[in-house]
Amino acid sequence: MRGVNKVILIGNLGKDPDIQRVDGSVPVAKFPLATTETFKDRSGKQVSQTEWHNVVLWRGLAELAERYLRKGSLVYIEGHLHTRSWEDKDGNKKSITEIVGDNLIMLDKKLEAHTGSQAAAGTSSPANYPNEEASPSQDSSLGDELSADEEED
Repeated sequence: MRGVNKVILIGNLGKDPDIQRVDGSVPVAKFPLATTETFKDRSGKQVSQTEWHNVVLWRGLAELAERYLRKGSLVYIEGHLHTRSWEDKDGNKKSITEIVGDNLIMLDKKLEAHTGSQAAAGTSSPANYPNEEASPSQDSSLGDELSADEEED
């Protein structure tokens, strides 16, 4: 039986996306995303619990993040978990679990008023790792979807 590795989050960016270029041309965006759940405790008092997630977006989604996302932006992220490990300069083993985004929808109301669009969505090829050959994506404008089928070879 096949496994499922799927994550869906709606939350706010904790800081502006950090944009880097892998091999000088493949854009990657990284940012923390806060999700907050609210519930009532036994005494009936409302309690909020915030979780922080490390989000990574590649190629077209990274370009959307660079153009439109800022600290506090409300986004829907769909993707999968990816854990990577490395050794620091002192030889200590480190690891991090990240959400690699396959789909992004911007949910900010102020974005609607500014652009006249309800949301911007994008998808990217699920196998977006730096060791794979990069293919440049079409320039996408707000509200356009960018999918693996639309990427140029």
